[in-house]
Order: sequence, then structure tokens, then C-alpha cells
Amino acid sequence: MEDDETLNMVLAQILTELGACVASFGNAEDALIGLLENHGACSLVIADHGVPGALKGLEFLQMVAEKWPHIPTILTSGYHFQPTGDAPPVTFLFKPWSVEELLSAIGQAMARDSVITPLGADQPGG
Repeated sequence: MEDDETLNMVLAQILTELGACVASFGNAEDALIGLLENHGACSLVIADHGVPGALKGLEFLQMVAEKWPHIPTILTSGYHFQPTGDAPPVTFLFKPWSVEELLSAIGQAMARDSVITPLGADQPGG
């Protein structure tokens, strides 16, 4: 879920080249409808926090975590987040990201070992 059309196309292309079946949405409301229509049949959700509409990325991922806790999630944003006690289990990917950072975030999310942990935060100097 990304409202920047160019970034959305790049992200979809990278994921497709990795062998993923991609469904792209420009806002959280449409993404939620897509998940509901497919009964949560999704192996990974990547959401930008600053999308248009009443529902923002983090709130959308909270809904995903509550309804489909088996789906790993990645939150992207150009702004840093401070996790709260009720934050959903997500991997945070800071914008602008590189392909290597995206691949690392996907690996981290699929391992389900993060709760809004910025990539590199566990490394010295990170």
C-alpha cells in the first residue's frame, strides 16, 4: 500500500521479480477491502504510513495484525516512529530505502522477530 505511484510501481516490480504475486493499493481502505475479499490470503503486507484517507498505515497494520495475525507486515515512512505498547508486530522500513534494505526488511518481517524495530538499530552505531 503506497500512494506514490512511481514508488508503488517500483515496489511491485521488485516483489514480482522475487516471485511474489502483488496486489497494489493507494490507500488503506482499498487495501483492507482487498484483504477481506481474499479472506486474508496474503503472505506479506507492506504499507506506507502517510497514505491519503482517514486510515493511516500503522492503524491499517494494527487491523491486519488483529484479524490476520499470521501475516507479516512492513511499515514504511519518511518519518521515524516511537512504538507504543499496543503497536502491532511490524518491521519499520525508513524511506528512502534501497533494494538491499527492502530485502532485509522482508527477511526480518518473514522471520516475525520485530516490533517496530528500525533496520540497523541492533547493529553497532545503528
